[in-house]
Amino acid sequence: MDGNAPSPGGNGRGFTASSLELFAGAGGLALGLHQAGFRPVALLERERHSCDTLRMNLDALGGGVTPPKVIQSDIREIDYAEFAGRVSFVSGGPPCQPFSLGGRHRGRNDARDMFPEAVRAVRELRPDAFLFENVRGLLRESFSDYFSYILLQLSYPEVPPLKGEAWQGHLRRLESRRASRARPDLEYDVRFRQVNAADYGVPQTRHRVAVVGFRSGLGDGWSFPEPTCARESLALAKNGGGTYWKEHGLRPPQTGHAPRPAGIFTEGTPGRWRTVRDALAGLPDPKAKAGGKIANHEFRDGARAYKGHSGSALDEPSKALKAGVHGVPGGENSVSLDDGSLRYYTAREGARIQTFPDSYVFSGSWSESMRQIGNAVPVLLARTIGESVASALDRAVRPHG
Repeated sequence: MDGNAPSPGGNGRGFTASSLELFAGAGGLALGLHQAGFRPVALLERERHSCDTLRMNLDALGGGVTPPKVIQSDIREIDYAEFAGRVSFVSGGPPCQPFSLGGRHRGRNDARDMFPEAVRAVRELRPDAFLFENVRGLLRESFSDYFSYILLQLSYPEVPPLKGEAWQGHLRRLESRRASRARPDLEYDVRFRQVNAADYGVPQTRHRVAVVGFRSGLGDGWSFPEPTCARESLALAKNGGGTYWKEHGLRPPQTGHAPRPAGIFTEGTPGRWRTVRDALAGLPDPKAKAGGKIANHEFRDGARAYKGHSGSALDEPSKALKAGVHGVPGGENSVSLDDGSLRYYTAREGARIQTFPDSYVFSGSWSESMRQIGNAVPVLLARTIGESVASALDRAVRPHG
């Protein structure tokens, strides 16, 4: 396991809660939440290779006497009756293509918009809390009304749209419900934040929107966890004494400038951003014989740099891994090496960038594995938010514990 990857554990208080994962993909969100104390009863995903990956990693995802069920199905066909009363937490990452900066930006007009299904799951399962994540394009001004609509639906899931009702009309009814003094039986306190995974120890600049909801009264005083890592701390480790280079047994690059003062570190100073070099430490060259002995670590040639599609620098966090090449035949999901050459990440390297442990394996070819990895939530980010939510739920049950 990479030294920077999260290790199995929990929130330190023995918290456990049953959960259900929607749109599970390769399991990044589910794995991080499991490490935070959530125990999935089922993982729902429609894509075959992703389901194969989930099945190959059931031990990590909550295996044991009663491992989670992997249900390969269109989410719109799921009947939640079998899970009624068994689930206290719902999570998932609805397909991001309708809101992605690299997509067609069709939002609510895109048939892949599955937020209505996320709301249905909350309405029918009535969990204590939920967590959904999506791309930062969801916060684009052109989607602002629709995003408000999503948040209000999650706040009042028992106020569904009427048959044939346009979303704008439903939005007005939800706004009226919020303005009224009547308190519904099922109401959630919903909060969102745009987060950068690099700020939480993930060796990748990956901006996502996290949406968290607690049933009324259960999440009082909760807020998103504050960042633990900072760009400035990485710059200081490089230029203010060279501790970063010493960690990797390297000489500081010759810049022609005198090193900056080391600065003053006090209690609470954020740690440094993690880099690609940090993430890949200990992995053999995929061209070497030893590389072939590691799962998902096969060399793939053909990477090319294009304007706006160059490789990630070794001594910075990786650029955001992507699930597709977005219109160019190369340049994505690649790394720029010390000798100036460019090559694709292996799937194992991509998994480390997303903070999956080395024991976690992926089904399918390189391109299929990278699609799964590029679509995943970084495990460490999921665990960090999950631990914060778990602590809030634990306090709500045992306020004097």
